[in-house]
Amino acid sequence: MSEVIEAVEVDVPVAAAYAQWTRFEEFPAFMEGVDKVVRTGEDHMVWTIEVGGQKREFEAVVTEQVPGERIAWRTTDGVTHAGVVTFHHLSDTRSRITLQLQTVPEGVVEQLGDKLGLVKARAKGDMKRFKAFVEPASPA
Repeated sequence: MSEVIEAVEVDVPVAAAYAQWTRFEEFPAFMEGVDKVVRTGEDHMVWTIEVGGQKREFEAVVTEQVPGERIAWRTTDGVTHAGVVTFHHLSDTRSRITLQLQTVPEGVVEQLGDKLGLVKARAKGDMKRFKAFVEPASPA
């Protein structure tokens, strides 16, 4: 099992960061390799991703959701991973978002990618892109 922890500070209130993170269908806008996320129920969704040039689909379920504080999930089939995102109030206009992700790399390509630190690099990039995605654009 591989574990990744990444955090980013964003210039938006916790409520705004949390609200954006719960719009799962918009994940492809900032998550590398995520082609689409479709809700299939209140807490269930189907993800379509690309890993090492291969398309994969898996189902995930939200296992815990505390508004403004945390969201946890785990896969129910396909790939094996689980995670939690926590939201921390820094000020009325600033928040810290922390992602903890546990994965079980499957197949030679994923195992090699994990050993090379690609999962960690992708998570770090996703968090940076989330920051750019959620923060209001600066006036020119």
